[in-house]
Amino acid sequence: MYLIVGLGNPEEEYSNTRHNMGFDVINELAKAHEIEMSRMKFNAIYGSGMIENKKVILIKPQTYMNLSGQAVREFVNFYKIEEENLIVIYDDMDVDKGEIKIRKKGGPGSHNGMKSVVAEVATQDFARVRVGIGRPTQQEDQINYVIGQLTKEEKEILNQGVICAKEAVEEMIKSGIDLAMNQYN
Repeated sequence: MYLIVGLGNPEEEYSNTRHNMGFDVINELAKAHEIEMSRMKFNAIYGSGMIENKKVILIKPQTYMNLSGQAVREFVNFYKIEEENLIVIYDDMDVDKGEIKIRKKGGPGSHNGMKSVVAEVATQDFARVRVGIGRPTQQEDQINYVIGQLTKEEKEILNQGVICAKEAVEEMIKSGIDLAMNQYN
């Protein structure tokens, strides 16, 4: 069984922001595979279903970004998820807008949601899909940039990354992370 986590902030005011790319990818996966995201457990909205003939649980933590790891830890422990079956999807300023990067493992970087996940699950040995949001202009600070509302044009560019990340997760489940990395990185 795979646990696929999208990081974001739960309130409607954050729904059209760069910081919710993880939620957007989960929404696309749920829609494509007819997984109903209507249940609540461990401070997360979740749904379960099948992707590439494998059982998956999709979750969107509802604790705000900086505490996302709490929900992830609860799901990992309750469902006894192996490290190699945990995939976390999140926004990344170090990846160009509309692009993605897949990593097998590694540190959280400067992303507070990933810092929380790594601390709570007590390992860095899990896959992650980073959805590029680009860097802010010099006038804009990082916090206002990641939670700032998107223009229609920027949303279209970022949505390319969301769709690419959805397809990459599907490929990771179907063929493994190495093949997915070769195809999408």
